[in-house]
Amino acid sequence: MRKLRTQVGIIGAGPAGLLLAHLLHLAGIESVVLESCTREYVEARIRAGVLEQGTVDLLNASGLGERMQREGLVHSGIEIRFDGNGHRIDFPSLTGGRRITVYGQHEVVKDLIAARLRYGGELLFSVGDVTLHDIESSRPVVRYTYASEPCELSCDFIAGCDGFHGISRSSIPAGVLTTYERSYPFAWLGILAQVAPSSEELIYAHHERGFALLSMRSPQISRMYLQCEPEENLANWPDDRIWGELQLRLHDNHGSKLKEGPILQKSVTGMRSFVVEPMQFGRLFLAGDAAHIVPPTGAKGMNLAVADVQILSRAMEALYREGSQELLNAYSSNCLRRVWQAQRFSAWMTLLLHRVPGQSAFDARRQLVELAYVTSSKAAAAALAENYVGMEYPA
Repeated sequence: MRKLRTQVGIIGAGPAGLLLAHLLHLAGIESVVLESCTREYVEARIRAGVLEQGTVDLLNASGLGERMQREGLVHSGIEIRFDGNGHRIDFPSLTGGRRITVYGQHEVVKDLIAARLRYGGELLFSVGDVTLHDIESSRPVVRYTYASEPCELSCDFIAGCDGFHGISRSSIPAGVLTTYERSYPFAWLGILAQVAPSSEELIYAHHERGFALLSMRSPQISRMYLQCEPEENLANWPDDRIWGELQLRLHDNHGSKLKEGPILQKSVTGMRSFVVEPMQFGRLFLAGDAAHIVPPTGAKGMNLAVADVQILSRAMEALYREGSQELLNAYSSNCLRRVWQAQRFSAWMTLLLHRVPGQSAFDARRQLVELAYVTSSKAAAAALAENYVGMEYPA
């Protein structure tokens, strides 16, 4: 058996695990990143693409922002559309100058992998049979296979950044974690289309037939979503039906139409809210989707993962540099304040914009009145904008 030693073993090479490894490297802390999938798969999987101002600032400050600055699309607002009328929420005027940047999660991952390899950090893809051991001891161990060889990684700490279905959370003994969750009675049918976006900013549309979202990944690639059934069969959605439904739900009273083009990808994304508490047990710390899931309406998933690992890296730096465990002990509580704020906002945005199956005529009318209030009241619009661009990160 091949045996290795490091300070922090990181499970998962998504944005959380890779960014944590980079931040630890900048602090002089060694780590090894283990990923079950191939590099090609990790760099190609399409996920979220909206970065909060704080995420952008952190990527720039840590030397990862060069390509993002060149290729990312900086947005100063979003449009909320209902009854065929669009209402713009202007971020800078409502938040003291803060904005968002549209830059795909897979692009962030590419930048992080490139940085990891450039600095000679240990990053292993296609590992198998990962198990965690002795996580309550002072010397936890990760066992796995790599290139058909059994391996053992001993470390001071383990960071579980391996997503909702990963091994990390399930390695915590039964009865330790409290789970909070909510499933929504609808899903998103998402497409990636080879066509220039029909709007310079995101459009969130409420329609009697269901929610729709116009987003983008680049000046040439559009990303769009339709509210659908949770168990939707993609075979029932040929391209012509998708474009027809998007045209209908994103209709505006000025007669503008969406640009249409070849659909490159289709998928159905379920909608749920999920949190486990605490986010740490012994020497194991959960981050990102391993600890929490938000519905994508509020664009918080990757941004929460970034916030988690920023807090965790600072806590580990305080331990290794100053011998202080205070921040590590407070990791879970410090993260969860932000997590629950994002859960509140994401659930609110979701229920504000979607048609809930079986909702009463009263609730449908109330929903329209709330949309009108949010888009006409400066205080209500400011609350939406502040949450959407992200609360400021601690100094």
